Parts: sequence; C-alpha cells; structure tokens
Amino acid sequence: MTPARLVMSGLALLGLGAPMAIGLAALSGIGHRWVDILAQFTAPALLVAAVIVAGSLALRLWIAAGAAGLTLLVLILAFWAQVPSGGSAQAGPSVRLYWANLYAANADVEAIDRSITKANADIIMITELGAAPDAQIESLLRAYPHRAVGPRVDGLLGPNRSLIASRWPLTGKTYGVRWEDPPVSAVAETPIGPVSLIAVHLTRPWPYQYQWGQITQTIALTERASTLPRPMIVAGDFNSVSSARIGRQIRRDNGLIAAPGWPGSWPAALPGAARINIDQIYRSPDLAFVRRSLGAPTGSDHRPVIVEIRRARPA
Repeated sequence: MTPARLVMSGLALLGLGAPMAIGLAALSGIGHRWVDILAQFTAPALLVAAVIVAGSLALRLWIAAGAAGLTLLVLILAFWAQVPSGGSAQAGPSVRLYWANLYAANADVEAIDRSITKANADIIMITELGAAPDAQIESLLRAYPHRAVGPRVDGLLGPNRSLIASRWPLTGKTYGVRWEDPPVSAVAETPIGPVSLIAVHLTRPWPYQYQWGQITQTIALTERASTLPRPMIVAGDFNSVSSARIGRQIRRDNGLIAAPGWPGSWPAALPGAARINIDQIYRSPDLAFVRRSLGAPTGSDHRPVIVEIRRARPA
C-alpha cells in the first residue's frame, strides 16, 4: 500500500470512531446520561458511515471499507428501533394530526399559516407558540373552532404557549401547573371515537439542563396519562429519539408505540437523513398509524410531523 493510500485508510478508520461509539451506545440500552447523549445521533452517524463506505469502496481501500461496513451494520441495527411498525389499521375513517414545535422566537406567521393550511389536518398540536403567532391565533386556527390553549409561560426566547386545536369538540381539558407537567391535554370527539391527546415538551438533556429533568417530566406524563381514557395519542418535542432512554421509559410505563422516525425533524436546516427525530408522536396499541410525514417548514428549527391515524385491527 502506498503512503498516500495508507494515510487515506487511516483517516477513514479514524473517522469511523465516533459513528461506531454512537452505534454501540444506542445498542447498549445503558441509561447513563453520557451514553444517552451519544444514542441520540444514530441517524447522522449512519449517514457518515454510509459516506465512508462509499468513499472507501470507490478508492479501493478494502480494510477501511470492511471496517466502515461493520460500523454501518451496527448503526442500522441501532437505528432500526426508531422505525417501528405503524400497526395494522382497520378500514374506515381516519384522523389526520399535525404536531409542531414552532420555536418561541419565530415570528414568521405566514410560514406557520402555510404549513398548517397545507397539512389540512383534523387536529393541531403545537408547542412554543411565540408572541407574534399568538397575536394572530384566531387567523391561524380559523379552521379549528375547538381549542385547549395552555397558559402563556416565560422562556429564554420570550413568552410562548402550547395548545391543542380540533375540528371536533374537545372535552376534559387539563393544563400543567408545575414545570414538569405536560402543558395541555384533552379528549377529542373524532369519527374513530374519543381519543385522548397529550402535548409534551421535555427539557433539553443534561449537560444542557438539569440532568433528571427529562426523567421527571416523563414520570409526570405517565401520571397525566393514567387519568385519561384510551385510545391515546401523545405528541411532543421530547428532545430525545424514541430509541433512547426517554423513549424506553415512555414505552415501558405507558405501553405507547412511536411513529416511525425517519426522516428526522431537527434541526430543520439540515437534509432529512442528517436530522434526528426528537419530535415524536406515540399511539396506544388500539390505534394504528397509516402514514407519517413531515409538514412544510414553519420558520422554526423543527419540522412539523403529520400522522394519519385509524383504529387498529383487533389482536
């Protein structure tokens, strides 16, 4: 092997270190905060590994290609947990649901309006509705007369609120009173029957925030969910992918199933394959996801997530 090819092989192997560490962290199931941070980034790590595989094969760097292929396999196995089955749906009516973190400082009301209008959803669930769109809430939600609008809270980026809006009546409206509480929940009277809805916005993970914050908020989510009837949809910005420790906690404690997580939702400026899916929609087993897609940009650093829901076939 020539010195140049030796250097290229070395660089390729060096570049595989971080992706392999991320893949192993995700597969380990370890809930320690440092391991959990790594486990969030399986999607971009998978992309990096795929690029190194392609480059190594093109340059005939066989050792590097073999190592990259092994890394890619580990990452595919790690990422696979983020693409669960949507379930087997019954024939009949469906409900289209739109979730969006609009980013509290986002003042692009026109983009928000376009995104909501294009989605043509039956139910809208939103967090971080900032001051500018809040001032035009009647116009933005003109097609959604039934609403559960959470209290305005002060954040680092300005005042904002969370809400649920529906074409159909909402009952059992509940609003968070503690910082860890889900901000808003309600029961929608839909063509597939009553469906409980919970909007969630978890804090960022440690080291950026209090290290037990996400876990405490997820416990509060379980407390809220226990008071509501099934079927149930929980939508939110979890600041965590569904296969990491928070997703495992939600599945274990609530029996909920995440919508497939690709392409990712954050950060919106990156291509879909390089994003991570921290904006999740979870369903109870008596519902099924017919499809999942991303909504049009809103001016936020998150892309909206849209799902179509039906009743699940009996087991």
